[in-house]
Amino acid sequence: MEVIQKKQSTNVKKEIKKDYSNEELVKRQKVEDTPFEIITINGESFGTMGEYRLTEKASNIEEVKKQLEKITWNRIIQIVMILEEIREKVNKTNKK
Repeated sequence: MEVIQKKQSTNVKKEIKKDYSNEELVKRQKVEDTPFEIITINGESFGTMGEYRLTEKASNIEEVKKQLEKITWNRIIQIVMILEEIREKVNKTNKK
């Protein structure tokens, strides 16, 4: 356990030492007329719905946007599963 902690703290220290003053680390772009957003982190973009990632990472925002706007059975099932999970979270919160 100690070895893992030391390794993690070393990685954190390296990240802290990096100079991000000239970079935009996280960018959010709403996809118009959809519940989706495109998040770009250090040049890699992916599509999300709330806190759930829907697409693989890509280097091009337009490619992610096309993936999100394309209606497929896979996308429909993803959205239904996300909505079900959100509903379950709301029900658990209301029961407390």
